[in-house]
Amino acid sequence: MPNTLQEFLIRSTQNAAKKLEAAVLQLPEDRRNWSPMGNARTALNMVAECAILGATTADMIRNRAFPADFDRDAFDREKQRLANDWPALQVLLHENNQKAIAEIATVPDDALWIEVAMPWGTQTLAEIMAYPYWNMSYHEGQINYIASMLET
Repeated sequence: MPNTLQEFLIRSTQNAAKKLEAAVLQLPEDRRNWSPMGNARTALNMVAECAILGATTADMIRNRAFPADFDRDAFDREKQRLANDWPALQVLLHENNQKAIAEIATVPDDALWIEVAMPWGTQTLAEIMAYPYWNMSYHEGQINYIASMLET
């Protein structure tokens, strides 16, 4: 049983990554990059977001700041590129989640409530640390919904 928030988030992030990957792998290969409703996001697009933002979150934890050079257009292009290359995406998901987990492990208890300026307001370091777990869990649900649409 985890004794600290950091231990809880490390274990939860690891489990969320495994469940997210399992959700994608349950889809037939020809449906992993399928949009169920025209412009709706594909499963691989969602996983690409999680993979990329794992490294971004690690940087935010380490630097206690939102990346000044974050480029939304470049982020969207990279998601699209990765969504078309499952082997590279799978590797990046593993690598970047490990980066986030490694940074979570370094945060002392007295830093959890440090506020970090974000484009939409402030968030505590604890909230930023929870982001990979939350985001992957959220997208796992969306991918499982796509899978349920295939069963009908």
